[in-house]
Amino acid sequence: MEDPHLPRQALIEAHGAGGFRFADMSHRGSILCLPDGVWAWPVARPADITEATLSAVFDRADELDFFVLGVGAMPWALPQTLRARFRAAHISVDTMTTGPAVRTYNVMFMEGRRVGAGLIAVD
Repeated sequence: MEDPHLPRQALIEAHGAGGFRFADMSHRGSILCLPDGVWAWPVARPADITEATLSAVFDRADELDFFVLGVGAMPWALPQTLRARFRAAHISVDTMTTGPAVRTYNVMFMEGRRVGAGLIAVD
């Protein structure tokens, strides 16, 4: 992965218009929020969510207990192969549309939980 936009976790301040605002910064496109930073995420639709696009999550399995997937504007079910991969990594995962995913991530982050998120940008 390239350098993070921000080398730490942060609350998501706003989302929409094809991007996100966090830590007084903005990013157009999807983001991956991990314990060591906020990264650009090359995922534009749920079909782009693969083991490869989630490899940074699995590389940090020892630092995460929960992972929230914000899958855009429409609900989407995580394929069983990826669900099994999360289970093997001992990371609980939940998928939801991006708005609720942002709110869920923010609440869990503020509670001090070991949480990450993959958030697909919506207009």
